[in-house]
Formats: sequence, structure tokens, C-alpha cells
Amino acid sequence: MQHGKVVAYASRQLKSYEGNYPTHDLELAIVIFALKIWRHFLFGKTCEIFIDHKSLKYLFSQKELNMRQRRWIELLKNYDCFIQYHIRKVNVVANALSRKSVGSLVAIKGCQRRSVEDLRSLHVHIRFLESGALVANFRVQLNLVGRIKALQKNDLKLVQLMEKVKKDSKPNFVLSDDGILRFRTRLCVPNDGDLRRELLEEAHCSRLAIHPRGTKMYKDLRQNYWWSSMK
Repeated sequence: MQHGKVVAYASRQLKSYEGNYPTHDLELAIVIFALKIWRHFLFGKTCEIFIDHKSLKYLFSQKELNMRQRRWIELLKNYDCFIQYHIRKVNVVANALSRKSVGSLVAIKGCQRRSVEDLRSLHVHIRFLESGALVANFRVQLNLVGRIKALQKNDLKLVQLMEKVKKDSKPNFVLSDDGILRFRTRLCVPNDGDLRRELLEEAHCSRLAIHPRGTKMYKDLRQNYWWSSMK
């Protein structure tokens, strides 16, 4: 804007690698994008940048920065600009533009990140193409359920539970139509060291898990599986 009037608008799709950026870096990427395309207007002039991500206001005083942020700061130093925080809810015009169906960088970023989070919660493998398109592949471990079913029959405690379920004397446990014992909706995992170790390694080392902390990993496991020592 200049003298209270809009000079130009700009938008673009996310690049494939930008889909993996944290929110802080995505917001900074928008600033860098604007400076680059309007360099001929801004270079050598004093300008103010209004953002709705408060932490960017203190960017130059932060001590711990990643390499990407350091590179962008060097670019920012070429401009006489000031980053100002503008509360999102009062930034009516920008919010309206970001919700247009054609999608600005902000709108695409927000929708895409929410979609990615939803897909990852379902253990879907995600790739970003150069065109900005998102490709999702769902990998189903068909043999895992079959292994659990077979090993349940070798676990004395689970066999006893099955008998009690058949007599309706064990609430919360059910025998599903496929003959698998479940605790509510969760698969009952037999006392088999290799199987449990495999489940733990899958939860910890999966590409989509991104090295979760112990608490999160436990919660993810607890959503789908049950065994007697689980709290």
C-alpha cells in the first residue's frame, strides 16, 4: 500500500518442499516472496511489513535460527523495512482475500497443512509434487491383522478372555465378525515380543511420525492397540 491505497496484489501456490515448513517459516516465506517480486518498488525505500504472526516481529533479536531463517535475514537486511504485528481478526481485507477460492499463498498454506495433518493421522504417506499438487498413498498392512488374529489363539490369557466374551461375562471386550478379540475398538495384541516390538518400532520410526515424544507415541499406539500392561 502507498498513501493508504493498494498498489498491487500477489499470490502463488506452495512449492513442493514448502509443504514441510513449520508455520513460522511459512509466514516468513510470504514476507520474502513479497520483497522479491516488489523489489523494484521497495529497494532503497523505507517500508513497513504488517504480519499476523507475532513472533516474526522479534525475528532479528532471536538467537536460535535455522539455516533457512539466517539466509532470509541476510536478504531482509538489504531492505529498509520494519515488521509490524497486525492482529488477524482486525485485518479484514487480508482475511477475506486469503479465503478466495483461487487461493493466495496464505489460504493454500492453511488448507494444505490441515489436509496433511488429517491424512497423517490416518498413517497416509504424502508427497508434494513440483506443480504444488499433493499425492497421498495409503499403505494397508493386511498381514498385521492376520498375524494378530493367529497369535491371539496362542495367548492363554486372550483365549480365556475370548471364552468369557462368548459368555457375556467380560464387558468392553468383543469378538468382531472376523474372529478377532478387541478391547472396545482396539485390537488386543498377544504377548508376543516380536510383534509388540514391531508395533513400537513402527510408531517410533515411521516417516510420518517424525520422531514423536514418548507420550504422543504411546497415545497413538493406545488408539489402535491394547495389551494387558497398557495403562
